Amino acid sequence: MKRFRFLIYIVLIAIVVFGLNHFQNQIKSFVYNTSGFTQKILWDAGKNTSDLFASVFSAGNLKKEKEELSCDNQELLVKISALEDLKKENDELRNALGVGLEKDFNLLLAEITGKDISQDFITINKGSIDGVSKNMPVVTGHKVLVGKIGEVYKNYSKVMLLSDKKSSLDASIREKDISGVIKGQGGFKLLFDLLPQDKDVLKDDTVVSSNFGGIFPAGFLVGKVVSVRKNDIESFQQAEISPSFDINVVSDIFVITNYNI
Repeated sequence: MKRFRFLIYIVLIAIVVFGLNHFQNQIKSFVYNTSGFTQKILWDAGKNTSDLFASVFSAGNLKKEKEELSCDNQELLVKISALEDLKKENDELRNALGVGLEKDFNLLLAEITGKDISQDFITINKGSIDGVSKNMPVVTGHKVLVGKIGEVYKNYSKVMLLSDKKSSLDASIREKDISGVIKGQGGFKLLFDLLPQDKDVLKDDTVVSSNFGGIFPAGFLVGKVVSVRKNDIESFQQAEISPSFDINVVSDIFVITNYNI
């Protein structure tokens, strides 16, 4: 009887031990599966976070590179613009050299910065600090007379066009030895006045400046005759002149700072 009980105890102990081992294995399996799942979640989250930071850093680098390229492009455009301005200036100076202006005059190249046809004046980017003074003649590189300096400021000046109503200058048709006075009519119009009645003034005759007035040098192109007004009652005849200076085409002009009449 005691032996039987002993056997029963041994069997029960074996069952308990086996059950505990099985239970431990179940727990271990659960813990392993749970920890594995958790680790996977954390790994994926870490990987996604790493990818996110990599994307952010990559985007930041791309933005920086884009900004640097934009700055480089802007600097390049500025250099190109400066080269174009230099080429333009050289072309204008070459034109002036081509007609011999540099031999007789001290020239200051200026850019037209404003136009007002209704007031018959233009503004240029040269002023008193550049040596510009009132009444200095203004011409183009092709030896076309524009007008004279009307008002001078520190960094810019106003040029009174020949067509201004306060403007007048002595002029002539050289081929025919005809002299008269060019008077501004406003609205970009010119009148060739005080022409002798006995002179044959015709359409398309070329009118150039004379130096009788003391301001403008002689030989600069003023314009061409468009029409002639003549009658037996008047002592003189008149002619309408089309100015050679085209305000819509020319962008650079010259101020004559010094010349000998």
